[in-house]
This record gives sequence, structure tokens and C-alpha cells, in this order.
Amino acid sequence: MKPRSRRSVCPIACTLDLVGDRWTLLVIRDLFAGKTQYHEFAESPERIATNILADRLEKLRRSGLVESRPSDTHAGRFVYALTAKGRSLFPLMEAIRDWGLANIAGTQARIAVPKPT
Repeated sequence: MKPRSRRSVCPIACTLDLVGDRWTLLVIRDLFAGKTQYHEFAESPERIATNILADRLEKLRRSGLVESRPSDTHAGRFVYALTAKGRSLFPLMEAIRDWGLANIAGTQARIAVPKPT
């Protein structure tokens, strides 16, 4: 994120500007869970709209959290993966999951998210 586009120098505000909307952490969750293709993200239970999904993947790519490359199996399609910077969000994702399980009745961790190597 460019310094002049920040609303403040607060690291919490800057992090929320990057990943704090309604959809971005769900896309990151799905990347941690092994999803790599656009249609896999679109099939998540939260049913993200395709225009929003495309926007969030591009935002994540521009911020250096996600990389994309052409698919080896489907011409014109891309495969997405977390970068090292993106994988460094794992402790944050664990903390949010654990907080939700402990404090929001009826929640379940239904997607196994392996710890990145």
C-alpha cells in the first residue's frame, strides 16, 4: 500500500484497509484451505459475487499477498496462491477463528486449514 493512500500510520488501520472488508479474509481463508482456481472461490458457502471476487483477487495480487499464473490445464484461466507475505497472515487467521469459536455460539471450523510451510 502506498504511504500517501493511507488514512493514518496506525498499523491496525493500515491492515484493516488491506484486508478488513467483508470478503478479503474469506478469500485468504480459501487460499489457505487449498483453493487455487476462480471457480473454487466462487463456490464457497458465502457465495461471493463474481465481480467482488475478481476485485478482491486483484487487490490481493497488487498488495503482494497473492500471486497468479496462467493455468497449465485451462487456457485463459489463472491459478492463485498466497505469497510468503500472504502466508504470514496465518497467525491472524488462527486468532480470528479461535476467537469466533470461543465467543460466537454455533460457529464451527468446517474447513481444515493446514499450517503453511
